[in-house]
Amino acid sequence: MSDELDVQAMLERFRTRARAVRQRGIPPVEGAERKRFIDQARIDFQDFAIIGDAQGQLEDGILTLTVDLRPGDPEVTSGSDRPS
Repeated sequence: MSDELDVQAMLERFRTRARAVRQRGIPPVEGAERKRFIDQARIDFQDFAIIGDAQGQLEDGILTLTVDLRPGDPEVTSGSDRPS
């Protein structure tokens, strides 16, 4: 599988998923169900965005993702925009 894995394409798919979660609407539900939906969307976005912002490296069949979780410039919305 490691020969077929395009790490950059995988990371782009996670960025796309994060954008999709952020842009999707809230279904017409109310009360506790609405809160659960919003909470789950927040978690989904966070998870997809963290992986999407990672720097990936595949070496000898080992995929290493490096994620900088340090606070950054508030003007920067994605870790992929950070200087290396």
